Amino acid sequence: MTRPTIEKPDIDERGGMKDGQPQRSSRRLFMQLLAFANAGDADRLTGALSDQCGGEQKLFSGEPDGARGVLYTDVNDPHGVALLTMHESPEFFVSRLRPFLNREPFRSLTLKGEYTMFGRTYSLGYEPDLEETLFTRPRNTALNARWPWAVWYPLRRSGRFQRLLARQQRAILMEHGVIGRSFGEADYAHDIRLACAGLDKADNDFVVGLVGKHLHPLSAIVQAMRKTQQTSLYLERLGPFFVGKAVWRSE
Repeated sequence: MTRPTIEKPDIDERGGMKDGQPQRSSRRLFMQLLAFANAGDADRLTGALSDQCGGEQKLFSGEPDGARGVLYTDVNDPHGVALLTMHESPEFFVSRLRPFLNREPFRSLTLKGEYTMFGRTYSLGYEPDLEETLFTRPRNTALNARWPWAVWYPLRRSGRFQRLLARQQRAILMEHGVIGRSFGEADYAHDIRLACAGLDKADNDFVVGLVGKHLHPLSAIVQAMRKTQQTSLYLERLGPFFVGKAVWRSE
């Protein structure tokens, strides 16, 4: 018997039509948050990070496709910090970032593994500018000096959501999206959404980052989302939440 032909999976990111052509890309941005205890004064950490900015051999080279980073102080831990890093290649996190974190001053810190988050940008298939969706917007949102406060958390949807019809899923997500857009247009909260299926040690589906000028609106948007169908009916797990304020950025 002849074996059926198996088509190669299409794993590219897709966007809407642009200049009369469908958008697609095999590129995406990876982002990682690592939280640490026993940091004490963050000045020695910001100094070490600043030393890694600029040159071709530096961790944060400043090139358009190079790495970027943000250091947060932890609101809920007076000795805690978290380092957010982003790069197009996952190789960066093991070949460049890992050796740096295994040297002082980060070597002396204690990793708080429950707050480790790692994900990738993704598209929904109708975005007018795919490059902006995958790279420009999430990078600029994280690095914006006017939005120092941040709340980062993972989430996992329940299996019941996956079994809904596509039109039902869209309606549920639209309810969520309307709240997010209203907070964004008011400059209260801006979000970064990453897919983390197969990348998260706790088997979460997504990583969400909320950033803004003030902390209260970030709490308020999470509270508002509690009433949506997605959160109240179709989330299996949410958190833990890392809450911090940026004290250093690579740009």
